[in-house]
Amino acid sequence: QVQLVESGGGSVQAGGSLRLSCAASGDTYRSYCMGWFRQAPGKERKAVASIYPTGGSTYYADSVKGRFTVSLDNAKNTLFLQMNNLKLEDTAMYYCAADFTGRCGQYVGGVWTWPPDPGPEEYHIWGQGTQVTVSS
Repeated sequence: QVQLVESGGGSVQAGGSLRLSCAASGDTYRSYCMGWFRQAPGKERKAVASIYPTGGSTYYADSVKGRFTVSLDNAKNTLFLQMNNLKLEDTAMYYCAADFTGRCGQYVGGVWTWPPDPGPEEYHIWGQGTQVTVSS
């Protein structure tokens, strides 16, 4: 059984940076994708960034492109999310997730391809979340 534990959340002023970590335990080598989602109060859980470990392909939501970087340390079984130039609208609970069934994407013409709008239904292992609060 795979378990995911997030850390690194906190409060930061707009323009600042945070680095989230997600420590994975169990048979993580079988994962298709690992990713970060976020959910603000009263809103749906949305994909932020994902990584396909086998080929290194990454996905970013348009709202975070150029500011966030997702990475995976295979030796430490740890997923990271480096968040720079944080904005007020980045305030949310951030969740780490993993997919072991291959629903997170597919090969098209030999290239790993992400769905246009990845959703939480494509992932089935979740961490407990870590809060990120950005203030002005």
